Amino acid sequence: MIDNFKNIDYLTNGNNKQKLAFLEIKKFGILDKLQQYNPILTGTIPLDIDLPESDLDIICQCKNHTQFNRDLIKNFSDEKDFKIYSAHQNGIESTIAEFKTDHFLIEIFGQNIPTEKQNAYRHMMVEYQILKEKGIDFKKKIKHLKSTGLKTEPAFAKLLGLQGNPYLALLELEK
Repeated sequence: MIDNFKNIDYLTNGNNKQKLAFLEIKKFGILDKLQQYNPILTGTIPLDIDLPESDLDIICQCKNHTQFNRDLIKNFSDEKDFKIYSAHQNGIESTIAEFKTDHFLIEIFGQNIPTEKQNAYRHMMVEYQILKEKGIDFKKKIKHLKSTGLKTEPAFAKLLGLQGNPYLALLELEK
């Protein structure tokens, strides 16, 4: 059981991919370089519902996108296949950087929202609670649906019988 997703030490007790993710994040100093942006590793790897091609998603709170952009370029532009771009996600300005490490595609995502309130973290916390409650068979079904091409939130919504937009429907389950 994971008490604190904000400290990635839990990965050292996980499966081989989680242990590798921990080592990779440490080797490249990713969270240290992003410390002022309250970074949190989110997504499927922390929950052990990832696929072989799953990336490492790190969310950040950036109050100033220009400065965040500069810091990302300064810290990561020398990494393989580095790219950075801006987008609007759910109407919110977002800065996204991607690069490859030895074993992973890293995606760093910044919005001017506290990381604990960003949808990626909120989804992960809801999914974590559901996985704890439903057990290993449910987790296997999620992984199977994902292997057929379904994204994570739609897979949860399908198995739970949630109607409408799966991303919003999952947030309705927050406790």
